[in-house]
This record gives sequence, C-alpha cells and structure tokens, in this order.
Amino acid sequence: MTLQIGEPAPEFELVNQYGESVRLSDHRGRRPVVLVFFPLAFSATCTGELCVLRDNLGLFQSADAELIGISVDSKASLRAWAEQEGYRFDLLADFWPHGEVARRYGVLLEEKGYANRGTFVIDADGILRASFLTGPGEARDLEAYRAALAELTRAG
Repeated sequence: MTLQIGEPAPEFELVNQYGESVRLSDHRGRRPVVLVFFPLAFSATCTGELCVLRDNLGLFQSADAELIGISVDSKASLRAWAEQEGYRFDLLADFWPHGEVARRYGVLLEEKGYANRGTFVIDADGILRASFLTGPGEARDLEAYRAALAELTRAG
C-alpha cells in the first residue's frame, strides 16, 4: 500500500511503553501527529535517531505536533529503552498482530519482520501532509523533519 499526500492516514490503536492505549484518532481535531517508524529498540542507528529527536523536541512542540515512535518491539522493551535513553514521547508497540500498523503504512519489511525508517506527518484532521523514508541503516536527517513540519503550515 502506498499512502498519498492529501489522503486520510490509516487509523490504528496500539499500546505505548506504559501499556496505555493510543489511537491516531485521539489527536483528531486537537493537534498534528508525526509518526516515526523505526526498526528495533536498542539498535545503534535507531538509538541515535531517537536521541536526536529527544534533543530537538522543541521542533515538534513549536509546530504543536505530537511525536510518536512505532516499532515491532514489545511494550516492555520499549519502556526499558525509553527509560534508559530518556525519551519523553510515546513509543508504540506494533507487536501483535506483528507489524500490522507498519504494513498499513507501507513500511513493513516483510522479509526482515520489522519496519523500515518511515516518517509520516498527519494534520489535526487526520490527513497525511508529508512523508519520507530512508533506506535500511540510513538515519533520517533532522532537516527532513523541519521540511515535513513546514508542510503543516502550508496545508493549514
């Protein structure tokens, strides 16, 4: 499935690192959402990427956007990783059915069993406004987030 800019983002419900249920529609009418799919907790590239996001939360706050990470890891793994690295944003467990949300967003690497690095910027109405992908092992650039968040302003 290839998602198109301007189309509704696929709805989902997953649990965060604390076992709390999070739905995309929880944010509808309230604030934009930036979904950051990543392969695996505790891996070097993923840790580096999410630490950059942690250290630049102001970028998302100034856009009034909710930052949410998603991987196929269990909520227990995500919680331990978030506590170790000081992540203060939701990390969602796309654990079961395994990778189903990543599949809906077109970023599940079926042969590997985990998500590719895909980022989706969704406005407060649930419409996809920007997205970008990087290849396996290739970290996303903070400038790509800035450009994607700028699309919220243009669309608004």
